[in-house]
Amino acid sequence: MARRVMSQARYETLTMLRNGEQLLLLVILPLIALIALTRMDLLDAVLPAGSSRVDYAVPGVLALSVISNAFSGQGIQTGFDRRYGVLRQLSTTPLGRSGLIAGKLCAILIVLLVQTLLICGVALAMGWRVPWSGVPLAAVLLVLGAVAFTGLGLLVAGTLRAEATLAVVNLLWVLLAVAGGTLAPAGALPEWIAPLVGLLPSAALSDGLRAVLVPASGLSPLGPVVLLTVWAVGAWAATARWFRWS
Repeated sequence: MARRVMSQARYETLTMLRNGEQLLLLVILPLIALIALTRMDLLDAVLPAGSSRVDYAVPGVLALSVISNAFSGQGIQTGFDRRYGVLRQLSTTPLGRSGLIAGKLCAILIVLLVQTLLICGVALAMGWRVPWSGVPLAAVLLVLGAVAFTGLGLLVAGTLRAEATLAVVNLLWVLLAVAGGTLAPAGALPEWIAPLVGLLPSAALSDGLRAVLVPASGLSPLGPVVLLTVWAVGAWAATARWFRWS
């Protein structure tokens, strides 16, 4: 079973990395966001004392890479696999439904590792100061975020038509990136909406990463970890209940 899962994970990984549109979403757009946030004064109003632009930009861009990969990328791919009957056929093979989902999760984590290495490599070249003590918890947050957003992506892909899935996940990607507490903290938004945005999984992931990767932020990772866990459990429970394989 493990061999079948890894074979499926390899197929899913190569499919994502070979697709030009997916590559744009997974790698190029997060890197553009990193460069823009570092070169422009977009974050200066919320920048903690003692932190540089790149220091504060990295957590948000890492969170954006998770959303791009686990939510948008996997949601679109699964939606069209479902439309063309690929999911139904694979679910009847020895791989089975659980093996198929495990393969998708493994592929997402592999691609996330590639994304993280690329983003961190570029950030280091731009002067990022790595807070090594926060790296282990940051890795936990990235995996937890990937699990939560994979569940959300599969929920959308398994309940809507492929064309609707494409429109919904792309629209949500833009909204979460710009106004979902991802690239800038929810606290930077107007007071009437900031508390609601702070409850989103995008804000929880970004705030958690800022808490452990930007020591001067004064944030605690505990709340984001709890909130992300709630989103992960809720998303997968909803997916198990409403996901349709064809």
